[in-house]
Amino acid sequence: MKILVTGSAGFIGSALVLRLLERGDEVVGIDNHNDYYDPTIKMARLNQFLDHPNYTHLKIDLSDHEAMAMAFSTSKPQRVVNLAAQAGVRYSIKNPMAYINSNIVGFTHILEGCRHNKVEHLVYASSSSVYGSNTSIPFSVHDNVDHPLSLYAATKKSNELMAHSYSNLFDLPTTGLRFFTVYGPWGRPDMALFLFTKNILENKPIEVFNKGNHSRDFTYIDDIVKGILLCNENIAKTSLDWDSNSLNPSESSAPFKVYNIGSSEKVSLDSYIEAIESELGKKAERELLPLQPGDIPDSLADISLLTKETGYKPETNYKEGVSNFIKWYKSYYGYK
Repeated sequence: MKILVTGSAGFIGSALVLRLLERGDEVVGIDNHNDYYDPTIKMARLNQFLDHPNYTHLKIDLSDHEAMAMAFSTSKPQRVVNLAAQAGVRYSIKNPMAYINSNIVGFTHILEGCRHNKVEHLVYASSSSVYGSNTSIPFSVHDNVDHPLSLYAATKKSNELMAHSYSNLFDLPTTGLRFFTVYGPWGRPDMALFLFTKNILENKPIEVFNKGNHSRDFTYIDDIVKGILLCNENIAKTSLDWDSNSLNPSESSAPFKVYNIGSSEKVSLDSYIEAIESELGKKAERELLPLQPGDIPDSLADISLLTKETGYKPETNYKEGVSNFIKWYKSYYGYK
């Protein structure tokens, strides 16, 4: 089929495009190549498939209404996977308008493109950050998510609400995926695994927030891509258990779904750092810092609904995933 993937030069987007091309799909990729982090790695990801005969690349910003409308009308995709967004919790405190333009205005253009071009199914990236002040672990899609701790989280919650309105008004099937700390080869340079590996190899201290008292549901990139593909095939439908007298965030009378997608494995930050140290054969010098504004101390995904409805099952544990990343990192940056 023909699938439009936004954020195709990004970490998750590029991995998804590779998998789609491998299985024979036609892919239209959209990315604005911004400099939130080093654009060089974005081009390196793209170069893995830029010349593939079934791939078309469009350098477009999601906030550009005319360009986005043209992209949809000319490409006529059957399915859309929206992975483009302004990412990062901490950056949203410094530069809020980047999040409004990309994650709110841009997402509206995605919804409008799907609506006016008869797209069969929209799958889009949400985030575990929507759980905000919730301390009930593991996080469940049945939980209330009305207390975000950052603007980034608020925009992702907004995306879910916006998608629901389009599902309801225009019968557009939408599926939101709440990603939990995605990592792996070709990962983002602003993420902890990348920063920790870089600093340890360069004999620099690593910044350990909340004095290391974090735990995370680290989700390997291959498991994320597998989950996206399963959800793309499993077109959102009306929930049979929907009851207007007892509303549930994960159910609707519209063709709308929201899932957690994670490893469902709770890993302490200390254990994660130890796995990096073990793979590198070097100990880290740790600079212990307080909890950052907007961060949540712990995260863990309840993936039971995703497993039940799509068959999703994560396969890569964090030690194996860290090892795969460091092998890639050393190769990419020329370490022996």
